[in-house]
Amino acid sequence: MKKPGCDRRVVVTGYSMITPLGNDARSSWEGMLYGRSGIGLITRFDTGGYATKIAGEVKGFDPENFIDKKEIKKMDQFIHYAYACSKMALKQSGLSITPENAHRVGVWIGAGIGGLMTIEKYHSLLMEGGPKKISPFFIPMLLVNLAPGQVSIMTGAKGPNASTVSACSTGTNSIGDAFKIIARGDADAMIAGGAESTVTPLCIAGFNAMKALSTNNAEPEKASRPFDKKRDGFVVSEGSGILILEELENAVKRGAEIIAEIAGYGFSSDAYHLSTPDPNAEGAYYSMKNAIEDAGIRPEDVDYINAHGTSTYYNDLNETKAIKTLFGGNAKRLKISSIKSMIGHALGAAGGIEAVATVLTVKTGMIPPTINMEEPDDECDLDYVPNIMQKDGNIRYALSNSFGFGGTNATLVIKKWEGK
Repeated sequence: MKKPGCDRRVVVTGYSMITPLGNDARSSWEGMLYGRSGIGLITRFDTGGYATKIAGEVKGFDPENFIDKKEIKKMDQFIHYAYACSKMALKQSGLSITPENAHRVGVWIGAGIGGLMTIEKYHSLLMEGGPKKISPFFIPMLLVNLAPGQVSIMTGAKGPNASTVSACSTGTNSIGDAFKIIARGDADAMIAGGAESTVTPLCIAGFNAMKALSTNNAEPEKASRPFDKKRDGFVVSEGSGILILEELENAVKRGAEIIAEIAGYGFSSDAYHLSTPDPNAEGAYYSMKNAIEDAGIRPEDVDYINAHGTSTYYNDLNETKAIKTLFGGNAKRLKISSIKSMIGHALGAAGGIEAVATVLTVKTGMIPPTINMEEPDDECDLDYVPNIMQKDGNIRYALSNSFGFGGTNATLVIKKWEGK
């Protein structure tokens, strides 16, 4: 049941996404529903010598559409994405930040890695030309908390401002943490989510060294294949996903369109290994269980799970195991899908993007598919909505799962808006 002092209801009044499928929520969501792949050959650097030559790059994004030209050079690309996404989400929500409410509106945006692109660039400049080649904006460009910092400066939001950094759980933790800030009364509205841009030589080389990435370079669009027997690793991608969260009465008072409700949040730790999930799947189990209990519902009330679904052998297997353990006989009834099959794994942005997709799923009843399911793993035997979207108007409660390196796990419960 809900904890004392955390009983203020929190709703979603705005959202936006930047993904390899599109530079706004509409185009990204349409691409997901129709099972399009945003994965292709890497264009940003020469991949000669790399085992992996594919990624989910954001295409055609122009920061000048959102940011003053003189400010662009002060930000790494992950901040560009966070800034642009926040601007679009705020516009959609109709939330105005004024001197009267600024101290009650906060920003909570995380990144799993942050300004790796900036680090690589300026390290090269330092090695080639010495310290005078380093920009005074170098440090602010790469810091994770400069994503919410820059959004705060842009919007004038003076409430709680920080970043959660929890690897691949970052976006989900950031939204969950923002949800709790509103629930306990420390803010009335929050701009929350994740952003990442690490399709860089060092990132790909590092994950290749771990043997974590798919090497299906011949068919990039088929490389990300969660729960399929032929999966051979995840595909790095990038982007941002942002939600505008508001306390219910505040949203109603200003006449906002309410899109969905954040009903619960849970998180846990495997306490097992730096990169491999606990084979007993206890961390994933408790993350979902804690979120469901926080929402004050039962496992059988859940209709859909937006899975972490990375397309790695152990993650897909263990997430399936955790779902079976928690939901028992109801596990077979659940609809489960992984949008990473289409957009790849956006690391710290993944949970933000997936939360937006889950909000849209409960709002519309449209379930995006898990594409590239050609030969299901015998041990991954649930309904992963293979290859074709499904329409189900009965989705009342949905989970959005994120699990990350270090054994960190996070889950949101998102509820269909049915009125007060």
